[in-house]
Amino acid sequence: MDLIWYNSLNKPALNPPNWIFAPMWGIIYFLMFCSFWLMIYSDTNIDKKPAIILFVTQLLLNFSWSPIFFYFHNIKLAFVIIFFLNLFLILTIISFFKISKISAILLIPYLLWLIFATYLNFEFMRLN
Repeated sequence: MDLIWYNSLNKPALNPPNWIFAPMWGIIYFLMFCSFWLMIYSDTNIDKKPAIILFVTQLLLNFSWSPIFFYFHNIKLAFVIIFFLNLFLILTIISFFKISKISAILLIPYLLWLIFATYLNFEFMRLN
């Protein structure tokens, strides 16, 4: 992460301290793993392939956001990515809900954090 560049940016009003991001993402990734595991091993006749495709798509979008924002310093492209990440996460939650309600519920904290991250990304884009 390019801390010199990041520290030079104008920050949004609700920008949390840097130390909060690692524990939050650790919790979220743990919940994502549990959610995916519950969905995969759920005893149902529903086809799981669409849910898997949606999950992997949102995961790839998730993994692509940080390099675009922090390495390439492309705040606008990062916003486009996080917008689609929100969309694919919502579709993932809906798809998981049809298979395992608990697996869908486990993704709600991720969605809430992602909505907050989207606000931050938008504000970084607007302020810089």
